[in-house]
Amino acid sequence: MILSNYSFQFGKHNDKDVIWIKFPYSSTLINQLKKRFPSAKWSKTQKCWYMIDGTSVREALQLPNKDKSVGYLQKIHPNNQEAFINFHQLLKLKAYSPNTIKTYLYEFAHLLKLIKNYDVNMLTPEKLKSYFLFCLEHDKMKERKLNGKINAIKFYYEQVLHKPKMFFDIPRPKKPITLPKHLSKNEIKRLFKQVKNEKHLLILKLVYGMGLRLSEVTNLKITDIDSENMMVRVEGAKGKKDRVVNLPESILEEMRDYYQKYKPEYYLFNGQYGGKYSTRSVQSIFKTAMKKARINKRIGIHGLRHSYATHLLESGADIRFIQELLGHYSIKTTQVYTNVTNLSKHKIKSPLDYL
Repeated sequence: MILSNYSFQFGKHNDKDVIWIKFPYSSTLINQLKKRFPSAKWSKTQKCWYMIDGTSVREALQLPNKDKSVGYLQKIHPNNQEAFINFHQLLKLKAYSPNTIKTYLYEFAHLLKLIKNYDVNMLTPEKLKSYFLFCLEHDKMKERKLNGKINAIKFYYEQVLHKPKMFFDIPRPKKPITLPKHLSKNEIKRLFKQVKNEKHLLILKLVYGMGLRLSEVTNLKITDIDSENMMVRVEGAKGKKDRVVNLPESILEEMRDYYQKYKPEYYLFNGQYGGKYSTRSVQSIFKTAMKKARINKRIGIHGLRHSYATHLLESGADIRFIQELLGHYSIKTTQVYTNVTNLSKHKIKSPLDYL
């Protein structure tokens, strides 16, 4: 299917966001469309082909992602719309990550919708303290989320308005000290045994076998795999920091078999419409496997990355080496795994044993 043979328009159909697909009538073009996108449908009322608008569909059609800022802007009073636009533009100019921009826009829009027609530029530190207290008490906001909200608001006043760092006197909620949740080696084996789809199994094995974040495994490209040197390049990781990790030897043949069967063209793991595999799908694979393996721990797929670090530490790997493989800026972040491994604890004997 050659995309240039088709034109695309965003619209609404039966109260759903859709992408209209227009092209001169041709049975060949219709067959190519249906083969490439089995979910494409014909609208009798509009006399046009369409697909439900979604991130994976847009990526496959090489269309820009949805701009959620437009939806936010419509709910913000005209008095504060310019502030929101300036906020968004500076975030993009500073090249913040898509996830950070998404979070910051949501948090700033929440404030602007709440104050309605009141000028956001006139808010004092005292009023902002009241707002944060409202979020904490009324919305029952957790410490981590509230810290993210404070960061977003700080960005506007300090980076957009160039005001002094007036927020240092705003008390930050103390983050609870939590240990990373992980699975034992036996639980990892049980988990893998429940995954019958070889593509799904390979994804989970790479997450655990290389300590990848969820977005990192879905962003893997074929060119990132260096099977000759048994290395994998992880590009654009958290903090836009590239790193290189070891490719597990035990997985090489599985990867080759997978490549021969699925023949991915750009991303290592393709989604339904040819773009990269969705993070939601990977989370669903993990959740289903956990349920089938009857592992009742409350843990997400990020727990495989925690398990990778914990098991490396237990095998005697140097913590500095683990820090580099995980892509942590600070050794303190990596040292948290020393609190969950049993390696050091096994070496400690109770004073009772010496009596």
